Amino acid sequence: MAKSTFVYVTYIRTTPEQLWTALTDAEFIKQYWFGMRCESQWTAGSSWKLVSADGQVFDAGEIIEVLPLRRLVIRWQNQNKPELKAEGPSQCTMELEPSGSAVKLSITHSIEREPSQLIAAVSGGWPKVIANLKSLLETGAIALQEPYPVESTQAGKL
Repeated sequence: MAKSTFVYVTYIRTTPEQLWTALTDAEFIKQYWFGMRCESQWTAGSSWKLVSADGQVFDAGEIIEVLPLRRLVIRWQNQNKPELKAEGPSQCTMELEPSGSAVKLSITHSIEREPSQLIAAVSGGWPKVIANLKSLLETGAIALQEPYPVESTQAGKL
């Protein structure tokens, strides 16, 4: 079967310890993931959920692999959009690699189907989430307040 994959790589001026905490601490996650929180024990075999501020489960799955400060693999399935849930589980791999005064963060999100509406959706979401993560770790403030801001009616007008 064909595979759909989204890959996102960035360099964040931080330490592996700080980045790992940012990726696995529920309270820190809420700061950059638009109020969402991840619920997990962060051990292989434990459950994983991405939950909105009002308690709605958006995504759920299982932690497949944990190598603290280096690698986190999550089996991930959308829970709130029937057409995305119907595609079945995907896999999200986060890899951290020290690079001088920064850490290279690579996110690979894939699913065993081509084409995939889920991968199309995450390819729009991950850049916003990671932009906020990077900005928060480097400056103490997020870059984007809303995941889908309403465009100004004046946008594009001179």
